[in-house]
Amino acid sequence: MVISWWSGWYAKWILSRLEWMSVLRNPARFLTDPLRGAMQRWLSRRAPRSRSITLNHSRLFILPTRAGLGFLLVIMLLWLLGTNYENNLVFALTFLLVSVFVVLPVHTFANLTGLRLQLLGTSPAFAGDFAEAQINISREDKREREWIRLCWLPEEGAYLDLCEQASEDIRISMPVVERGRVQAPRLRIESRFPLGLFRCWSRIDLDVEFLVYPRPISAGPLPFGGVQTEGDFGEVRHGGDDFSALKAYQPGDSLRHVAWKQYAAGRDLYSKDYESRTDVRLWLDWALLDGRDVETRLSNLCYWCLQAEKQGIVYGLRLPGVVIEPSLGPSHQREMLQALALFPKWGS
Repeated sequence: MVISWWSGWYAKWILSRLEWMSVLRNPARFLTDPLRGAMQRWLSRRAPRSRSITLNHSRLFILPTRAGLGFLLVIMLLWLLGTNYENNLVFALTFLLVSVFVVLPVHTFANLTGLRLQLLGTSPAFAGDFAEAQINISREDKREREWIRLCWLPEEGAYLDLCEQASEDIRISMPVVERGRVQAPRLRIESRFPLGLFRCWSRIDLDVEFLVYPRPISAGPLPFGGVQTEGDFGEVRHGGDDFSALKAYQPGDSLRHVAWKQYAAGRDLYSKDYESRTDVRLWLDWALLDGRDVETRLSNLCYWCLQAEKQGIVYGLRLPGVVIEPSLGPSHQREMLQALALFPKWGS
């Protein structure tokens, strides 16, 4: 019992030392992670998720840019110069620049306040590509708005001006890595109008969700070839396990297929004919890629789906728990790709 207690205490001591070593190696992460989590919670309360958002004073933030801080430094230097040499012209220039610096935040803030953003829709994408969202930005008053940037950091995003028109639809994109339904992070809208000395911005959540298909990976040529099937579909082939009909006995027929019961009843000598149905339609089957991991299988099936649609070949899909009958066309392709995208992830 003493040994077990000692081993448990020693294991806890080792884990605590490892945690402190990780903190010492990356102290910035130890400090920024809690702050980042607290900031996200604060933003969620201040600017909750919505597909339509109007910017106001509670959602907007404003601070000087680097150029603004440099401008402020120049003002201080001019004030020191005017004080030292008692130069009224330098004082006049200093006060003029101070008045500009004081008025600029009002114009920068007014350039964004009152704007209304609405999510119009999203476009599916493939993993490893860029997913795109369409957003409408409109102004409710007659004030012109200039130099507005909308983006997902660290992407460049899109720029627009609302001068002659009251609203505009823009498309912005972000990279997506994993398949499935991907919830986009908060959008950043900002403006540095008019002189770039102040930056007014907001972080908004328009509830943007993307449907991401698996990344297409080549798996060789399309898997043509018949498979055994039941029902009315398929091509009939002689020979198999299903009884078809009686036929007149021909020399050379197997004695195992002779209808002995009918012959014993006094009828002529007949032999039994067997047939099977082979489905010659193109099936993209999960079982054809046995031995590969889940994501590779889905990527290979995605590639075959695109190739079959491109070549105009009627095709279907078989996944564990999902069967999509063979067809052709854009709607059928979307149904196939959606089934591949939403297939349960490994370990989920």
